[in-house]
Amino acid sequence: MTSFLDSDDCARVLKAMADPTRLRILRALASRPRSVGEVVRALGIDQPKASHHLAVLRQAGLVLDARDGRRVSYRLHPAVSRQLRAGDGLIELGCCSVELRSEDAPPE
Repeated sequence: MTSFLDSDDCARVLKAMADPTRLRILRALASRPRSVGEVVRALGIDQPKASHHLAVLRQAGLVLDARDGRRVSYRLHPAVSRQLRAGDGLIELGCCSVELRSEDAPPE
């Protein structure tokens, strides 16, 4: 994933993010890489659903996966991770910015 996406790529990434479960997964991965099992436990969802959503996020270039035997762990793409670590919770896509707030953050 590049820092700034053209309109087609931006729309693809936004479509991948347009799901509450996938946003929750991105928030969970913002703190550290996690295995599918850890995502399942953190979000309270079943394994097939977690795997499906992780695959969508991976195909959109938002997360990367690494296999260690049968265990697969997921982490945010370095470009996304760098932007979130900048402190404002924004992911700059080029066509727009997306702010990832914690679930308990009050709306502005």
